[in-house]
Amino acid sequence: MLATGALTVAPAQAASAPAIAAKGGFVMNNATGKSLYTKAADTRRSTGSTTKIMTALVVLKQSNLNLDSKVTVQKAYSDYIVENNWASNAKLIVGDKVTVRQLLYGLMLPSGCDAAYALADKFGSGSTRAARVKSFIGKMNSTAKSLGLSNTHFDSFDGIGKGSNYSTPRDLTKIASAAMKNSTFRTVVKTKKYTAKTTTKSGGTRTMAPWENTNPLLSSYSGAIGVKTGSGPEAKYCLVFAATRNGKTVIGTVLASTNLDTRKSDATKLLNYGFTK
Repeated sequence: MLATGALTVAPAQAASAPAIAAKGGFVMNNATGKSLYTKAADTRRSTGSTTKIMTALVVLKQSNLNLDSKVTVQKAYSDYIVENNWASNAKLIVGDKVTVRQLLYGLMLPSGCDAAYALADKFGSGSTRAARVKSFIGKMNSTAKSLGLSNTHFDSFDGIGKGSNYSTPRDLTKIASAAMKNSTFRTVVKTKKYTAKTTTKSGGTRTMAPWENTNPLLSSYSGAIGVKTGSGPEAKYCLVFAATRNGKTVIGTVLASTNLDTRKSDATKLLNYGFTK
């Protein structure tokens, strides 16, 4: 009987699931999709700029995509930043021509809402900007459906929602996992700093101030390879994260953490835990 008792306590030595400050969390093995950790993983929440993962995925799924095609920065994009209380932006200059590739860096590193607007305008269809943006957001929602996500809905191209922009830790992780299958996306989201050279209205070259990645794990977590931060009055502090160690990739999400430091600490705890599973 004693031997049996000893055997039953052995599993307690396995790493216990960490406590996180975030209201929601989810971690999975990226290769198998196996769930490794859940906390309110299917509760719908505001996603902030983690929405931009889907923005990038929709762009990268376009047929015959030319990453070097150029987009002229419109005044509407910079006006939008000002109208939204100086939302996070890539400081795009009206009249400059930027490539789709550069816009993806501007979208994902400094979390440029201006870059998001430019991409939605470019890749939506319709004769007016409003129609193109609506069409692009429609593509975001149809992509979510095609991934089998029932708890995700977008009403914006950047996460500045209008009341019905939501997802869950599980769904966001699946969106990120789908995006990470794309080599351009993988390259962008693991880049710490990127300097774009744009073409000015007069045909010259402008060297932009470097865009720095807002993801703190890239410089603090060994093996970190992405993915995207998010924040907002309703969303609080969010992070979709991924790291690879010894050939194993763990990917996950924390939503509604309490501040920048706890967001980073929550994600670090979940990655560490994920690698023990």
